Amino acid sequence: MQSTGRYRKALINERSREVNRVHETLEDAGVKLSSVATDVMGASGRAMMQALIGGQADPEVLAELAKGKLRAKLPALRKALTARFRGHHAFLLERMLAHVDDLEADIVALSERIGAAVDPFAAEVELLCSIPGVGKRSAEVILAEIGPDMGRFPTAGHLASWAGVCPGQRESAGKRGSAKTRKGSKWLRTALIESARAAARSKGTYLSERYRQVCRRRGDRKAIVAVGHEILIAAWRVLSTGQPYEDPGPETLRNLSAEHVKNRAVAQLRALGYTVSIEAPAA
Repeated sequence: MQSTGRYRKALINERSREVNRVHETLEDAGVKLSSVATDVMGASGRAMMQALIGGQADPEVLAELAKGKLRAKLPALRKALTARFRGHHAFLLERMLAHVDDLEADIVALSERIGAAVDPFAAEVELLCSIPGVGKRSAEVILAEIGPDMGRFPTAGHLASWAGVCPGQRESAGKRGSAKTRKGSKWLRTALIESARAAARSKGTYLSERYRQVCRRRGDRKAIVAVGHEILIAAWRVLSTGQPYEDPGPETLRNLSAEHVKNRAVAQLRALGYTVSIEAPAA
């Protein structure tokens, strides 16, 4: 399943690149379809592109091919479809759409095969999907890379270290070195990063609060890696216990941060020779 999942991911990436080429070809021809349609590769977009390939150049006729909610944008569509679409654009676009269709067929076939392989581990996939940001496809990749048995990782820290998503601990002569993560499975890392992006956009979760706190101090990239690390720790926990993920909530992290700030301030004052006593604020 591991190699099949990796090949599917490679095909998904290739499809994304080919769709970008479709956008570039349309832009080169002056077709501004992407500025009006949310998904150029949707039913309406494909119908319009096929008409363009067939030689239809009238923006009125092309706009009428719109379906559903896109019909509310007919005036904007007519303007976007007024272009200089030439024969070489039609040739390139036809080949690109055929390539996208072939890739999509392969992706479906691979997904079905992966689905059959994952069926015995449906419970594990469901447990992973309980973690904010982790979708079914990401759960399948994570499971394929780390396996369902967490017995080979004594702690979550061992798993994070093996996966290469925990900060490095490089110190020499009392000086801290780079904290870059070590290299691990790029497929696992990609799945964790994608899940971390989704978790960062979630509302009222521990992981979204974790992202915001780290992002304020260290920037987006390090914050995403930190959230990916948290997701992997959560994956180890749910697979080890067989229990779904229970979100501690953003307040848990805020309280921990406030306690950390207090302890650090007290330690700094004591280091300067002050005697410090703490009183809780009045209710």
